[in-house]
Amino acid sequence: MKRPISGTFIVIALLSCFVACSVQEKKPALVSKITEYQSSKPYTRWWWFASKFTHQDILEQLKWIKDNNFGGVEIAFIYPVNRNPNAERFEWLGAEWQDRVTFAKTCCDSLGLGCDFTFGTLWPFGGTFVSDADRTKKWGDSTFMQPLRLSWTMPDTGNVLNHMDKDAFDRYAKVMGRALSPALAGSQSSVFCDSWEVETKFLWTDGFDNKFQEKFGYDIKPFMDSIYFGNYGSQRYDYMKLIAEKVLNEFYIPFDKKCHEMGALSRVQCAGSPTDLMTAYASVDIPETEAMLYNPSYSKIVASAAALSEKPIVSSETFTCLYGWPAKYIRREQTADLKMVADALFANGVNQIVWHGMPFNPVGIDTIYFYASVHVGKRGALSGEIPAFNEYLTKVSEKMRFGQTYSDVAVYLPLEDSWVAGVLPKELQLPWAWGTYELRYTDFNKELEGYHPLWINNHFLKQAEFKDGKLWIDGLSFELLYIDVNFMDVDALKTVFQLAEKGLPICLKKDPLQAGYKKNIVFGTLLEKLKKLPNTANKFNENLNLQPLITGEDLPEFWCRSDGKTVQIFFANPHSKDLKYPLSYGQSLQESSLIRKIVVHSNRKNTPVTLKFDAYQSLLLIIDEMGNVKFEDITFVPKTPVQEAAKPN
Repeated sequence: MKRPISGTFIVIALLSCFVACSVQEKKPALVSKITEYQSSKPYTRWWWFASKFTHQDILEQLKWIKDNNFGGVEIAFIYPVNRNPNAERFEWLGAEWQDRVTFAKTCCDSLGLGCDFTFGTLWPFGGTFVSDADRTKKWGDSTFMQPLRLSWTMPDTGNVLNHMDKDAFDRYAKVMGRALSPALAGSQSSVFCDSWEVETKFLWTDGFDNKFQEKFGYDIKPFMDSIYFGNYGSQRYDYMKLIAEKVLNEFYIPFDKKCHEMGALSRVQCAGSPTDLMTAYASVDIPETEAMLYNPSYSKIVASAAALSEKPIVSSETFTCLYGWPAKYIRREQTADLKMVADALFANGVNQIVWHGMPFNPVGIDTIYFYASVHVGKRGALSGEIPAFNEYLTKVSEKMRFGQTYSDVAVYLPLEDSWVAGVLPKELQLPWAWGTYELRYTDFNKELEGYHPLWINNHFLKQAEFKDGKLWIDGLSFELLYIDVNFMDVDALKTVFQLAEKGLPICLKKDPLQAGYKKNIVFGTLLEKLKKLPNTANKFNENLNLQPLITGEDLPEFWCRSDGKTVQIFFANPHSKDLKYPLSYGQSLQESSLIRKIVVHSNRKNTPVTLKFDAYQSLLLIIDEMGNVKFEDITFVPKTPVQEAAKPN
């Protein structure tokens, strides 16, 4: 039973929050510099169940967050406890709801915590105030309606928003922005957009057919009923190309703009969206990945986009459905398993952890849980280790922001291949993932191991210039462009050829076919010219003799950052290598030290190093310009994990 709140308590709490907020200067309309997440401390998603609760409930949980070495919270608004459709709750976006949200933000300010907000209830964006005219659409079914289930207004579902209509988004954002406006005062916040969960098959919007005809010169409608089947790869590519353009320009870019208008940052998971992923991730302030519903290797796409667009923070929704869907071993999770996942994320470019997550529990209660995450709370198995584990996550996150990401090899992302292919093989499909467009299983070729490559796409190649023998994109430089794809857009081939003509070394592993239905005769001519250039080879590193950053047998996963002189390399424990969803319970168990002998090739020096991975430990190696080697102390020893066959609770 919740204890009553005294009037004195409320006055003191509100006064402290008011003082903290009153000293904050008004933010400019457009945020140009990221100041949030400066402490590197992990955040946690904070599930606000549709209900009624007090200021004291909010403050007590935030004090616990502070005491457990979290840096902040992301408030996510969801369904009632136990999904009770008759549950009493504050009116969605009403005065009492707004009061509690604003109180949470002012309390965070007073405690020195960050506070982010999901831009809606549940996911994807939508709600009861989204009109039928603004709802998402599907080809061939004018009556289609994707309901927003399990939201704050449950059992009233409302509509999922049309994510390919900027005007519809603007109407949605006007309502949400007005409701969140008081809470966005004070310290800088981010406004969050979760991964894409709009129905993607046969995605459509008004005027799409006319725009398609104008762009590609033929009518897509005769192909739509079979667009995912048979030999329609060329038409499917064109369809996906326009879908991607619409999603980027009508949703992600307007969302980022709206966040800035509200004085906030945009933090976005573009994962699962039918768009050009790297371009989409580059369009927001804080690109976010996810694990384990995405394998950690997917994060290289996110981190590459961040590096190329000079975004300093790469966040991750972390520990989602660690042991399987929806969640196994709730409240029994093992910290060593969590560390194994976090280390895999660090080794794939992440530098900000967001726990998934903490359910809202009123004072005196810790029985409420969220169905698809590890349990962040007082009574879970993790509770005693959370402060020290968060200290570890903070230290590594901070180190992973040193300088900038280092790479010598840019690898062309096989986006065209994914749009042409359409549907994943059955063995790779998941209940929530069916399309190759997600690039869920895309990774670098094995021959690139040790070179620390980054993904690149035509969007960034168009911005690049070749000078001083290197490919430059802002402050990043590459020695080589590596291409191993089955299909390529003619526009991308033109970009590659222009750079190659200037001298950029190209590894073209095979001859790509032209993507798209209507072929441009220039494609074949350009391809033959490209192949004849002396700086183009079909074998990797045939003429360049480029040295990898790391050589050695059975290399662990790693991520390197450099300031141009000192290199800093995080080596994940070998148990973190090639993690796949789901983990087995106690998968991290390690009974003896693991040794890897490597050579680091940096600053024109070859530095032999022995990596000794004690149980559950990863390593942070620093080599200065003189070749001096130092291991940073990032030791954190979790409890020894217990292994057993996975079974549902």
